Amino acid sequence: MLEQFFKLKENKTDVKTEIMAGVTTFMTMAYILAVNPSILSAAGMDANAVLIATALASFVGTLLMALLANYPFALAPGMGLNAYFAFTVVLQMGYSWQIALLAVFVEGLIFIVLSLTNVREAIFNAIPMTLKSAVSVGIGLFIAFIGLQNAKVIVNDDSTLLTYQKFASEEFSTVGITALLAIIGVLITAVLLIKNVKGGILLGIVATWVLGIVCELLGIYVPNPDAGWFSTIPHAIVSFDFSSIGNTFGQVFKADFSSIKVLDFIVIMFSFLFVDLFDTLGTLIGVSSKANMLDKDGKLPRIKGALLADAVATSVGAVFGTSTTTTYVESASGVTEGGRTGLTAVVTGLLFLLALIFSPLFLTIPSFATAPALIIVGFYMMGSVAKIDFNDMTDAIPAFLCIIAMPLAYSISEGIAIGVISWTIISLVSGKAKEKKVSVLMYVLTVLFILKYIFL
Repeated sequence: MLEQFFKLKENKTDVKTEIMAGVTTFMTMAYILAVNPSILSAAGMDANAVLIATALASFVGTLLMALLANYPFALAPGMGLNAYFAFTVVLQMGYSWQIALLAVFVEGLIFIVLSLTNVREAIFNAIPMTLKSAVSVGIGLFIAFIGLQNAKVIVNDDSTLLTYQKFASEEFSTVGITALLAIIGVLITAVLLIKNVKGGILLGIVATWVLGIVCELLGIYVPNPDAGWFSTIPHAIVSFDFSSIGNTFGQVFKADFSSIKVLDFIVIMFSFLFVDLFDTLGTLIGVSSKANMLDKDGKLPRIKGALLADAVATSVGAVFGTSTTTTYVESASGVTEGGRTGLTAVVTGLLFLLALIFSPLFLTIPSFATAPALIIVGFYMMGSVAKIDFNDMTDAIPAFLCIIAMPLAYSISEGIAIGVISWTIISLVSGKAKEKKVSVLMYVLTVLFILKYIFL
């Protein structure tokens, strides 16, 4: 039955590979179960309710991706979008979190319409292959950068903005040792992959976590919850208390409409819409390019189903009580493990559902243990740079700008925006617009991106 539904042989995969890939994807995404409640609780939302909403939205979205598109992509409330939700819309602009959820809900409905009318698919197909390859590389750098930051290998610095962790500092028992464990984890994962050990990335995560537990037992790592350094040893395995979901479920329909300024609401909704649209497109481009899922014309088959799953999950997530649900770049970790069909997504989705019960266990996985997976996945995605023709500067310069913008601007959508603007303008001004077959939609996107930078 699995073979018939997911077409495993056609996609050159098997059940064991798909299951391993699904578990790996979940392990690299599990941090959202801890991070999202932390961020949204700053907006006044109940943290436990948000955790449950996060798991449910991730389950529904990822399952829809499997059923509607048969792709190994996983969905969860997006990083960046949750920060905008809490710190900008609620804390800075002064709106209630119920109104913020309403903006997310409406955004999802608009996306459903755009997905059914092929608008999002047309945007995907309009982006040239050079930029699609660049997006894959940029996401690789971005995801590796996130891993290095999560493990505190790279930290903030007043004089140089960023620097490496000083292992001789007084904080070695917290920051220093976790950074060192992450580096060791990268080396372990690298050796496993070089030796062609199946599930090398997942085993790297587990091995790094076990080393963390050993260091804690020996007193080398000293937890300090007040400073954000938690124990690596699970103190509980299961929890069956789901009652708190009532604090967020359906609250989107209880927003105080009298306090809404129409223009502000449109701006808020458009901001969610814009970032979600191009983060999703960027992720689909990058991950599918890495997995060689694009056809000879650079198009992604069954993209309509993938985009529809993303859109429906956004509105459903808002009803549960969480910020915008989107396709995750961490899906690349499962693809790297060999995941090629929706069975990978089904496994990931079911693990998010199980996380409702095993949340105390999953929330114990430290960020330094998942960091090596993100860094190695970044390495894999860098391979797409070979597809860029650096002898053609009309293509190469916009590709470079797209690549470098993603980690430095800390945004997939900003990288796409800069790539699209520079590619269109350079092609036009250099007199190569006809040769490059610049589509009308690329001109429209360029104008919209420029207006975004002017007015938003």
